[in-house]
Amino acid sequence: MRRRGLTVLAAGALSTVQDRGRPGLAELGIGRSGAADRRSLALANRLVGNAASAAGIEVTFGGLAVQARGELLVAVTGAPCALDTRPTGDAGSNAPFYLRDGDRLFFGPPRTGLRTYVAVRGGIDVPPVLGSRSTDLLAGVGPERLTEGTDLVVGNEVAGEPSVDLAAVADPPDGVVDVSVVPGPRDDWFVSSALGVLTGQPYEVTSESNRIGMRLQGPELARARDDELPSEGMVPGSLQVPPSGRPTLFLADHPVTGGYPVIAVVARSDVDRAAQARPGQPLRFHLSRGQAR
Repeated sequence: MRRRGLTVLAAGALSTVQDRGRPGLAELGIGRSGAADRRSLALANRLVGNAASAAGIEVTFGGLAVQARGELLVAVTGAPCALDTRPTGDAGSNAPFYLRDGDRLFFGPPRTGLRTYVAVRGGIDVPPVLGSRSTDLLAGVGPERLTEGTDLVVGNEVAGEPSVDLAAVADPPDGVVDVSVVPGPRDDWFVSSALGVLTGQPYEVTSESNRIGMRLQGPELARARDDELPSEGMVPGSLQVPPSGRPTLFLADHPVTGGYPVIAVVARSDVDRAAQARPGQPLRFHLSRGQAR
């Protein structure tokens, strides 16, 4: 018997299966991974009545095309793409809609933001690896990235009936992205003015960015110490500064350890916002003396 699900017709630049990740395995050299924008995936799951643990699809800058096998309830969140459902017509973001058996759904480039999330009622049912269905590009753990011809089946991770027709959420910004940071564990490895430099003007996201981290272009952050730092643990949102003096912002698939000093850490709630920034888009850091989350 044919199982309900989605067949990938085109995968775009990068489309992967993601859930909330696999925390607690850093001592094995495996990071959490999971959705780069966890809020958007969580919203998509809520819109179709899924359990919070359900896996969906993360789409990088559109380009995904899928065909439904059976009738499916779907929601799309995050970076707002033009959605073309054939033969029924257009669909919208941040609201559940049905795909009938044989319907095709095409994702254009997003108006703003970078990453779009697709939830199907029941969740994407791929074999879990170490407790998660997430694709970790750095560790090579989890399902392969999606390609043309990939068949995805729907599971049964539901939490109840959908209760929201439309989520009134703002699109990712298309200008400066403001994020909060707290001083990092090695801010004393930099000159006293370095945190002021970091927060004094925006840094631009470069094309050397992916789910692992975002290389940023901007003023150099001068170090006060030139000795080597033993490798130590990293968390999402770490702003690690290599010898170039320009920071890298670690995202979902970040390494679990690093040997360059971390000058600051982005608040966990703002890592989702930063993960939606495109190459060429500016990030502006604001220093907070509170706790990173």
